[in-house]
Formats: sequence, C-alpha cells, structure tokens
Amino acid sequence: MFSLKSNFLSNTGISGSCSPFSGKQRGLVPTAPTSLKILALNPNRERNGSVLMESTLQEMRDEASVLDLDPKSTVAGGVRDVYGEDTATEDQFVTPWTLSVATGYSLLRDPHHNKGLAFNDKERDAHYLRGLLPPAVVSQELQVKKLMHIIRQYQLPLQKYMAMMDLQERNEKLFYKLLIDNVEEMLPIVYTPTVGEACQKYGRIFGRPQGLYISLKEKGRILEVLRNWPEKNIQVIVVTDGERILGLGDLGCQGMGIPVGKLSLYTALGGVRPSACLPVTIDVGTNNEKLLNDEFYIGLRQRRATGQEYSELLHEFMSAVKQNYGERVLIQFEDFANHNAFDLLAKYGTTHLVFNDDIQGTASVVLAGLVAALNLVGGTLADHRFLFLGAGEAGTGIAELIALEMSKQTNMPVEETRKKIWLVDSKGLIVSSRKESLQHFKKPWAHEHEPIKTLLDAVNDIKPTVLIGTSGVGRTFTKEVVEAMASFNERPIILALSNPTSQSECTAEEAYTWSEGRAIFASGSPFAPVEYEGKVYVPGQANNAYIFPGFGLGLIMSGTIRVHDDMLLAASEALAAQVTQENFDKGLIYPPFANIRNISAQIAANVATKAYELGLATRLPQPKDLVKYAESCMYSPAYRSYR
Repeated sequence: MFSLKSNFLSNTGISGSCSPFSGKQRGLVPTAPTSLKILALNPNRERNGSVLMESTLQEMRDEASVLDLDPKSTVAGGVRDVYGEDTATEDQFVTPWTLSVATGYSLLRDPHHNKGLAFNDKERDAHYLRGLLPPAVVSQELQVKKLMHIIRQYQLPLQKYMAMMDLQERNEKLFYKLLIDNVEEMLPIVYTPTVGEACQKYGRIFGRPQGLYISLKEKGRILEVLRNWPEKNIQVIVVTDGERILGLGDLGCQGMGIPVGKLSLYTALGGVRPSACLPVTIDVGTNNEKLLNDEFYIGLRQRRATGQEYSELLHEFMSAVKQNYGERVLIQFEDFANHNAFDLLAKYGTTHLVFNDDIQGTASVVLAGLVAALNLVGGTLADHRFLFLGAGEAGTGIAELIALEMSKQTNMPVEETRKKIWLVDSKGLIVSSRKESLQHFKKPWAHEHEPIKTLLDAVNDIKPTVLIGTSGVGRTFTKEVVEAMASFNERPIILALSNPTSQSECTAEEAYTWSEGRAIFASGSPFAPVEYEGKVYVPGQANNAYIFPGFGLGLIMSGTIRVHDDMLLAASEALAAQVTQENFDKGLIYPPFANIRNISAQIAANVATKAYELGLATRLPQPKDLVKYAESCMYSPAYRSYR
C-alpha cells in the first residue's frame, strides 16, 4: 500500500529516488523546505514494511516539521523512531525509507552539489546552511591548495589514493578540479601504478561502494540491476571481470578499482561528465586462492565460472546495457584475460559500440609514440623492424595496428607488413612451425624462421630497431638485451610497457645506462628523470590515458555507433602531432600530460572526423569546427552558483 500521485512526487523532487538530488532532479534545489506527514504502520500488524505517506497542505501552512514523524521517541529519548525499528522485533520487517528536503544538512552530504566552505553567505541563507559551516567563505582554488598540502603529507601512495577516493565521495567537483590542475602529480595516484595496489587491497580499504557489482547471483536480473543505478543518461561504461588486472593477475571482484579509475580519467582528461559514466564489475568468482581465503574479500567465494555459464552472463549484460541505455553507449572492456578479451571484442564489435583498451587503446598510444619517434630516428614505419616480448592482448593489438598503419602508408597488403613484426611468447619466438599449437590471435605472427627460445637470441638474430615489452614480467629486458639493441642501433627504441612499475621490463635508468644514453625510452608506468654522465633524460610514458578519454569523447560527441580501426589510427596520428620540437629535444616521444585536455580535444576531433567520413556518426549535421565543438562538450568542475 503505497499511494502517492505522480505530480506530488515531481513537485517534492523525490521522483525515482529517495534523494532530492538524484536523477533529473539534480541541480533543482528548492528554496524552502517541504513538509510531509508520514504515517508509519505498526510493524506488529504490518509485516510487509509498507508505509503510507500523506501530504497535507494544512501542515505545510502550519510549518509542521518533517522530523515529526512519530510521537514516540526511541530508547533513552534519542532521535525519533522513523523506521519503526525500536518497536519491531528482530524478525520483523522495517522500511528503511526517509524523505528529506534540499536543506543544508542534505546538501553538504551530496557529493554532486556540495561545495563545503565555498558556499557564499547568500547560498547559506537560501539553503539553510547557517550554523552548519564555520563562518569563513573560501574559493575552490584555496580548497585545492589546502587538499594538495594534506595529500603531500602522506608518505604512502595508497594513503594518497584513499584520500582522493574519500574526496570524490564528499565533493565531486573539487575532486576533478584538483585532479585536472595537478594531473601530472596525481595521475599515478588515481591510475597506474597505485591503482594496482589499491585493487590488491580493495577488500581491506573498501568503504563506500562505487559502481555496479553484477555477479552470478544477478543472472536473469541484470536489466533490473542496471535500473538500480540512479543516473539514467549513461554514455560510457567501463567493465571488467577482474581476471587480469594490470600485470597482477586475477583479483576477482576487487578489480573494481580499474573501472572507477578509468572513468575518473574519462572526466578529468576527456571531459565526459561524471554522471554519464558507469563503472561495472562482473563477478564470476576468482581462481586466486589468497583472495578466496581472505576474510576481507568482497566478492563471490568460488572458482571462476567458465564456458556457457560465463558466456550467458556476459551476453545478458551486453543485451541489458543496449536495452537500457541505447545504441550509442560506449562499452569499454578492461582487464579481461586473453581468452575472453578477443572473443568478446569479436562477438560484440558488430552489434555494440565496444572498445578494448588493453588491445586497442594500448595499440593506439604505442603507435603514436612510434610515429613521433620517427622524427628522432628517421625513416618510415616500414623501414623498421619490430620485436615484441609478450604476445597477449597488448602485444598482438599493438602489432596489428602498426601493420595496418604501414599498410595504409605503403599500400602493401597487411599480410606483407606483418612480416616486419616478430613476437616472442613464453615458449620463444613465434614461428610457422609452431602454428598448429598457437592460439588464434597469435597465428598471424607465425613467420618462417628457425625456432628461437630466448629473447636475447631473438634480438641478436632479428636485429630489431624497436623492442616492445608487453609481457607483464618485470626485468626481462636484461643488460645483455639492451646492450645488444644498442650495438646495432644508433638510437634503439625501447618501450617497457607492462604495468604497474614492478612489472616493467626494465627501468628508465637501466635503459639509459646500458645504452650509454642513446635509447629512446618510454614505459607504461611513470619513471623519474635520470641523470647519466651529466645529462638529464626525461622518460616518456606510453600511457593509455593519452588516448581513451579523447577517443571516447570523439565517439560520444559524434554519436558513433561502431568502432572502426581507422578511428584508432586517427587517434594515434592526432596524438603524435601534439609532440613538439621542445619535447623531441628532451628525447620525449609523447607530449606532457599538463596539456592533456587540449590533446584530448584534438584526438576527439580526429576520431569524430573519421566517424563522419565512414558514415558511422549519427549526430547530424556535422559541426564545422570539431576541435571547438569537443572543447565545448567538456565537463567543467567549476562550482555552480545556487539560487
């Protein structure tokens, strides 16, 4: 028995949610409180927990308080028994619903609208904030300065990460303002490498839940679960099943830190509004025995589901997303294991707007670095030889995009350009004699050559000009390997891409020292500048954060319905074009992150241009200046003024 007319719900700002700031009501802050009379049914008579709510205009005129819900106080004369908990026995249902209005107390606890001490005197009067804040009024800039001072006091990166997550849950705009203004310093905290440690310890640091957790328990009800999320206009979903988190392996449900972190960057670096972003973790169990035996683990305590059970859950999820959010919602797959990642991308690439950052995003950012590096080493891509250590999602994804770009530049068939690219996996060089035993995504890279077991032998035999590590195994670019690269290359290009820092194939210091300062080096996680023989070398970072925020923005602003490889090439070309001569003079093949929002706008414009050319864009007519349009679409974390 729950009787309220729809116009009453809309007038009081509670339609679709118990919070006056959720859904479409956000930003509509009433200027005076609304009083409601709530009659709680006696739980001894009504076990279904239903509540009858009745609005009376007379009580509004009499200024009755929303606190006057029940004449009976709780035990010891404390707050009133709103839910009927004190009069119910433990086995009886109570109804944990309450109605509040947009007065100061609730406003300060809504992260989307809270401004803390930045509320001015007029706002404090209008929204019943008097007495709830100290009298000082401070600017957002001063708030950022104060918080950066606090965060810098922490010794451990994980402490800084937790402080940032706490800020995001308290004051969303301040979180993004701080992140945007200090992106180079804070990116390693909210993203790799610190997010890796956060995922490993997620159960122990877990506080307020973020995102949606969809487990095997929700099978058959995923559409219903999606509808539990308060925001309805979702544009980007980042989803993981936690099986291959960075280079750390199976972290199960605790992989949620990755979608949360990625979407923070979609907003901070790409300008996608936070309310349009949805982090999702698909929990099908974990094969990590340590987690299964950890009392603080937050996921399903069972071995991973595979085969049909896994496929059916993922298919239900993909179908429900399309049904609930439409054709143009971007679904980014993140940190799925190889055997699922390629299959999911192939299966849903023709029916959904999907993007795998580990395969496609990594490929795009690495290709951009290689294109930029040609300014330092000369020649074209087709003039170089590439050797990969690692033949999983990242390795084969990068290799394929390099082959596609070479094919585009030379008009050679992609089957021919692939022959300039060699891959080494755990069993040695991938060659044609191994073809029958290879996974399908490795087969295009099985070239004619005698078997070679070690990376060092492969380097000495193939003599690559570019060495790329995507193995997920640290310190595999040994002194002998780097010295060999330097022996037949004046400027060897060495990319140690595995994350986090502990899994990097070599450090920046090792690359510069062992190559006698001649290496062009970039890594997946950040390294500090290195001094070698009186010269300072600044290592680049082949970070996916250069690509996916701008790439996603380009898809969203053009209303693209499918991802095409040419869009990835367009993103790479846009990023490479942002590297300046000043950057090259420092040995950098990527621009600094300090300018990332402008870079993202350029990438978004290039991607959108390609989408319109391919006829995959649905937002018509096409804007005349796509760069300016991209900039105009970007979310701003500046505080709004409230009436």
